[in-house]
Amino acid sequence: MNAVCLQVFVSEASRHHGKLTYEWLLDAAQELGVSGGSAFRALAGFGRHGRHDAGFFELAGELPVVVEFFVDAAMADQLLKRIAEADLKLFYARLPAETGVTL
Repeated sequence: MNAVCLQVFVSEASRHHGKLTYEWLLDAAQELGVSGGSAFRALAGFGRHGRHDAGFFELAGELPVVVEFFVDAAMADQLLKRIAEADLKLFYARLPAETGVTL
């Protein structure tokens, strides 16, 4: 299947309406009918809010989380629209992908 890999980057402890943002993203995608998604916690990272490293206890909760979906382009558009409607300002990457199942 030709698809896109939609990756959304959030801070580990960020919340939206009382729910962890990565959980909100997974729930929103499931409500739209996305067949699967995953959230991955980083060991370290840097970006517009500086550098974060799992080795520093005081930075707990500030590490990046990547929420990833493999969907068709129309579903990626719907999910990005849902994120915008929720007034979330999140960095994302949309990459072409080929998906399948090994035999």
